[in-house]
Amino acid sequence: MADPSDQTMLAALLSMIAMTAIVAVRYIASSGLFAWLTSRVHPGLYRGLERQIGMELRWSLASAAIYGLPAGLVAWGWQQDGWTRIYTDPSDYPLWWLPLSVLAYLVAHDAWFYWTHRWMHRPALFRMAHAVHHASRPPTAWAAMSFHPIEALTGVVVIPALVFVIPIHAGALGFVLMVMTVMGVTNHMGWEMFPRRLVHSRLGNWLITASHHSRHHEQYTCNYGLYFRFWDHLCATDRGLSRP
Repeated sequence: MADPSDQTMLAALLSMIAMTAIVAVRYIASSGLFAWLTSRVHPGLYRGLERQIGMELRWSLASAAIYGLPAGLVAWGWQQDGWTRIYTDPSDYPLWWLPLSVLAYLVAHDAWFYWTHRWMHRPALFRMAHAVHHASRPPTAWAAMSFHPIEALTGVVVIPALVFVIPIHAGALGFVLMVMTVMGVTNHMGWEMFPRRLVHSRLGNWLITASHHSRHHEQYTCNYGLYFRFWDHLCATDRGLSRP
């Protein structure tokens, strides 16, 4: 008879392998889709960047493995009663908690990203790790996950940690992951896909799009946020918009 502990370890390992594959496929599908859109809307924008894109693909697939391991543990832990705060019955919490939980996850993730991102710009860490991401000049749709493993490790902990602390519906968590993926790709693809009236509106003054993040890749010492410009405004690191 198989040892139950061995079966548990095997189940956790298989979950991690499966999630690594899912993260890699999600990256290729989402970045590929927006790279194709770029070729239609701005033909030739990535011309001459083939070697850079190859580098972005290699680093991103390595990051997918790093992101997939804790995600797999969370997916496995979800199946163990009471291990996470992920729920599937909408009646477990008031309906107003659905959008509020999404906002809580995005705000927490944004705060973590802002401060770890600024930390990555310290000279020693930049040379050691973050320079890999900034080698994407200009950034392309393939650059969203192009991180040195050290930097990938700083980004991998947030969402897996939050599911043990803040209750969230499985569908709402899926929406958070979709927002994370779409904004990560669209903020790097080198051109602004959102309407000017949104980007330059009062709402746009608090949201990050390609126009905001491209300036970070140009000037390095500003525009550190992920979803929102709150911390950039508060810490006087917001330098406005580029013209991607």
